[in-house]
Amino acid sequence: MRRAFVLFMLTVFSNIVSAQDLPVDPAFSRAYQKGTRSPDGRPGKAYWQNSADYDLKIDFDPESGLLSGRVQIKYINNSPDTLRQLWLKLYPNLYKKGVPRKSKIAPADLGDGVRLTAFQVESKKRELSSLEADGTNLVAGIDPLLPGKSVKLSIEYNYHVNKGSHIRTGRVDASSWFLAYFFPRIAVYDDVDGWNKLPYTGAEEFYNDFCNFKAEIKVPANFVVWATGDLLNAQKVFSPDVTARLAQAEKSDQTVDVISEADLKARKVSRQEKTLTYRYEAKNVVDFAFATSDHYLWKSKSLVVDSASGRRTRVDAAFNPSHKDYYEVVDFAYQTVQAMSHRFPKWPYPYAHETVFDGLDQMEYPMMVNDNPVDKREDAITLTTHEIFHTMFPFYMGTNETKHGWMDEGWATIGEWLISPMIDPSINDDYGIAPTAQSSGTKNDTPVITPTTELAGAGSFTNSYPKPALGYLYVKEMLGDSLFTKALHHYIKTWNGKHPMPQDFFNSMNTGSGRNLNWFWKRWFFSTGVTDLAISAVTKSPAGYNVSVENKSDKPLPVHLRIFFSDGTSIEQNQSVAVWESGSSKVSIPVRTDKRVVKVVMGSTYVPDRMRSDNTFIVN
Repeated sequence: MRRAFVLFMLTVFSNIVSAQDLPVDPAFSRAYQKGTRSPDGRPGKAYWQNSADYDLKIDFDPESGLLSGRVQIKYINNSPDTLRQLWLKLYPNLYKKGVPRKSKIAPADLGDGVRLTAFQVESKKRELSSLEADGTNLVAGIDPLLPGKSVKLSIEYNYHVNKGSHIRTGRVDASSWFLAYFFPRIAVYDDVDGWNKLPYTGAEEFYNDFCNFKAEIKVPANFVVWATGDLLNAQKVFSPDVTARLAQAEKSDQTVDVISEADLKARKVSRQEKTLTYRYEAKNVVDFAFATSDHYLWKSKSLVVDSASGRRTRVDAAFNPSHKDYYEVVDFAYQTVQAMSHRFPKWPYPYAHETVFDGLDQMEYPMMVNDNPVDKREDAITLTTHEIFHTMFPFYMGTNETKHGWMDEGWATIGEWLISPMIDPSINDDYGIAPTAQSSGTKNDTPVITPTTELAGAGSFTNSYPKPALGYLYVKEMLGDSLFTKALHHYIKTWNGKHPMPQDFFNSMNTGSGRNLNWFWKRWFFSTGVTDLAISAVTKSPAGYNVSVENKSDKPLPVHLRIFFSDGTSIEQNQSVAVWESGSSKVSIPVRTDKRVVKVVMGSTYVPDRMRSDNTFIVN
């Protein structure tokens, strides 16, 4: 048996070496050894992930901002490890006095944080004095939780939601709020890093397990609650007219005014009771958020996202009537969901609804978006597409935003670049391109793979947003739309509902495309270097001309040329990053023509060339 095991391990390591020449950190190497991850980019036979069922009962007072809640949790240990403690996240403690943070918070918004009033594990009540939170983390000792077993927690708590310093959550106006990260939850325990002990500082985002949520949210009369998941009791909280319109929107491609200005004026939105309790349910999602207001309009419509089954998704815009840009947001959301389902990434939208709420941020949640109003129509489109695209990454795919923010922000950025012009062809979205060019080769130009918590300066932005998006875009151009879609679908199908890590993504795309792309992954995601190409010469050849292009570093960029002729015409000639696969720093691009070339210009929107002065060559 021991000899067989040794032979098995030698085979595993042989496969790893032959399939992957990318750097692998020790924690991920151990995942290969344990069989939880595979070198081909698939979950290993021993892959596991933990989960939980949350039952939330929330009482929220929009006047004072006091949120009182009770959360009951059934946590399932699917790992092979015996757990003797649970790490919990108390995200609202970002606003607690004395807690370390990277985001600036006004002194008036600092308070006592989350106040625990009861904490019970199974049938044992805990002395609250024994539960001391360390910033946004709380560690609770438990009786040994064996593999395959579960434990139940019951926690009662309250805190005052921030009225200012809006960081992803808080008061929007006098009677409108967006509530996120509002309940104690158990941190991720995974096969690579164990417990997610990284604190929430207001800068990096989140990493949560796929869980099931039931929520009862109590608010005063006339307040509407929008939330993650399905509303189970519309008839008991809304007026008959609003209930009927919401049902109509579920099956209508035309915009329905679920809540109109007339409804608000007549106070005929909700049932006229002292308080209303909205019941929502969401299954297999990584988070739960809600928003509430007593004076927002609600526009809604739906569309078929899965042609095979006819399944529909409802899109909503809930907004202040005074924000005129929001009157089109429901259409932008509709077109974004349509494009995602049928054009890029051509994956049926996975959830039953998507609600864009008029808030004070630019932040995504499962089935919810908190977007601020903007002055320009173009900004409303790009913002809407970016935040809704996050539905796939990180929510459907379960990536670790805290540690690898590029695995979701990069995808949202390329989604914004590609889908925004589908909504308005006049848009040429160059979000992040100039900063990428300017910072390349500088001290802040760290590799994309750098953990998000270690980024600083310009790299905090470029490493998370444009640089990974450009990497995805260049692979798309190199493979072609069909093969790229095949590879991306392989990754999505393989890892949705799980927790893919960077190596899983790279290896999965290799497997899905049938191509070893490690040469590109290594140079673009694991290396630094200036992004700079130059035209060094344009010479005559028997078939026309040769354009000599020099790469001033090891960073592969596509070569996009426009060739100008003496008769006033011009053509484009493009080469993907594949021209640099051999490792050469110079390439010659043939131009077949019998016309006289007078000028060659290199570059395009998505090529962050740091020095453009050497991108134009005049032919004498």
